[in-house]
Amino acid sequence: MGPVLPRASSLAKRAVSALALAPPVLAAIWLGPPWSDLLILVAAVILLWEWLRLVGHGAVNAGTVLMTASLLGSLLLGALAEWVWAAALLAGGTILAVLLARQRPFWLAAAGPYLGLPGFALLWLRDRPDGLEAVIWLLLVVWSVDIFAYVAGRAIGGALLWPKVSPRKTWAGLAGGVIAAAIVGGLLGLAVEGRQPLALALLAAGLAVVAQGGDLLESAVKRHFGVKDASGIIPGHGGLLDRVDGLLAASIATAAALWLALA
Repeated sequence: MGPVLPRASSLAKRAVSALALAPPVLAAIWLGPPWSDLLILVAAVILLWEWLRLVGHGAVNAGTVLMTASLLGSLLLGALAEWVWAAALLAGGTILAVLLARQRPFWLAAAGPYLGLPGFALLWLRDRPDGLEAVIWLLLVVWSVDIFAYVAGRAIGGALLWPKVSPRKTWAGLAGGVIAAAIVGGLLGLAVEGRQPLALALLAAGLAVVAQGGDLLESAVKRHFGVKDASGIIPGHGGLLDRVDGLLAASIATAAALWLALA
């Protein structure tokens, strides 16, 4: 079978959704705390709702309420830079939520680290003195991966990355995403005085692989539960989780890389 070209209607929906979502997201990131913190908290609420719905914990009960409270409470503490208390609340709340879970305790518990750690990473990155450029750089790199992996994969086709999990993600798409990320990450480094474009290009290339891994991870969970999309709130994308699955993984990797560089 030859390469499958992207459908115009699908690309149009994705483009319109991206154009509608990007301005408020970029505005909140540009303004910084408390607006960026509020953006992360609102996103966390939506993502948690989608995750619980995806893994069969959509009903309101003691476990889901406690998981919600611990996630949002820990992110609020993170926004106040109370990182020890934030981590303790997330860990403790996750453990208690598991004990109260009536079914599938592992999947309920997974919401804690899966959504909490990226939230911590983004809060920490934006709160830094160079947080604006760091988060904008991260967003543009991940968006470039999403766009060019999709286009290259559909246009070129070829061998699949993980056939049992995703019937559309190809090695050609991954290569396209890595190349695009390296170019975007390096060019953005050139635009900011005092940065190292080559190092940022290499980091961006690595993040492209991490982001695709995050995408495949969510695809594996959806395949496990027989679900196509996390929800249908974003035309052309499905749910917010379907849109930011790569960003969740890449944000943790970016924060870890920066933390190690500063250590």
